[in-house]
Amino acid sequence: MQLVSCANSQPTIRVATFNVSMEADNYRGTEAQQNQHDPTLLFKHLATGDNQQIKNIAQIIQRIRPDIILLNEFDYSSDPSLGPDAFINNYLQVSQQGQRAIDYPYFYYAPVNTGVASGVDLNNDDKIENSGSDAFGFGRYPGQYGMLLLSRYPIDLQGARTFQKFLWKDMPHNTLGKIKNTDGSAWYSPEAIQILRLSSKSHWDIPINIEGKTVHVLASHPTPPVFDGPENRNGLRNHDEIQFWNDYLDAGSKADYIYDDKGNRGGFSGERFVILGDLNASANEGDGERTMMADLLAHPRVAQHELPKSAGAKESNLNNPNAKYHTAKWGLTVDYVLPSKAGLSILDSGVFWPSKSEPGSELVEERQASSDHRLVWREVELK
Repeated sequence: MQLVSCANSQPTIRVATFNVSMEADNYRGTEAQQNQHDPTLLFKHLATGDNQQIKNIAQIIQRIRPDIILLNEFDYSSDPSLGPDAFINNYLQVSQQGQRAIDYPYFYYAPVNTGVASGVDLNNDDKIENSGSDAFGFGRYPGQYGMLLLSRYPIDLQGARTFQKFLWKDMPHNTLGKIKNTDGSAWYSPEAIQILRLSSKSHWDIPINIEGKTVHVLASHPTPPVFDGPENRNGLRNHDEIQFWNDYLDAGSKADYIYDDKGNRGGFSGERFVILGDLNASANEGDGERTMMADLLAHPRVAQHELPKSAGAKESNLNNPNAKYHTAKWGLTVDYVLPSKAGLSILDSGVFWPSKSEPGSELVEERQASSDHRLVWREVELK
């Protein structure tokens, strides 16, 4: 929903994040290719405009009508006509079940680390594979589980910073030394440590021009803190991927170690920002290392405000007092829209998770209807 500012008012925008599960393996069931990994499956469905799961995702976006939205798990292609353009033209600009069509004239779409071969054995199975657990980020093909930022406002492409290739070892207080085999030896070989990238997908700082004012979208999708073993390599990587934002927001020397993919050093230098993404972590539940998520929520530059909630999430687990804040069907708060304290005021927020008696509940009734995550949004005023 775009709210046009009047002469004596400040612009108001709606910002959202949504893990849409729009990666090729999600569609293997309908293609009878359960044992194969065809990286073109998403793009084939985007071209038709008639995949019901994608139509439902588009309908959710049309219902909430965010001005800016980050989509996690949207496969990357070097040809944007196959991905963003097709999704916008064939689904979002088409009315879904009577909802008003929506257009995003601007988008940001860039390579990620998932499925990109590292050339070393990262999972210690004495084999070097070109994908899967030996990729820089887990993925069966390059670009799987990518990210897409859609915007109704102009994006400063020249001012964008990406940190896809930032090396994990270059974070001074990294957790690499804690990742050990059961005999106490280092899990990663010296060769692996020299080339390992911190981001399982990427970290982005994308400036957007809102009526002459700049809002930076800080986007990421850290690896899930599971699917590993006692060494906890995914849990500790998730920790450091989120810790990156804690450091990035610190204006002092704590961020001096950071360099982007263009070689520019240092942390955040703007005023207004919104942290977006499926961070795969909760401050008080789940398998992950919780301290860095609690630190990020309490960061002095992040606005202190109640997390978005929904009736459907509360209904999903009446015995859990945290359930009303959950953003994933499997019962955790992992998807975040965190505005800055400076330059922004939070007016409203929510999670698209209707209760079973509310309209639209069929869109989230099961994973195959849309996604196992929910769209999370906040409405903010630019001060």
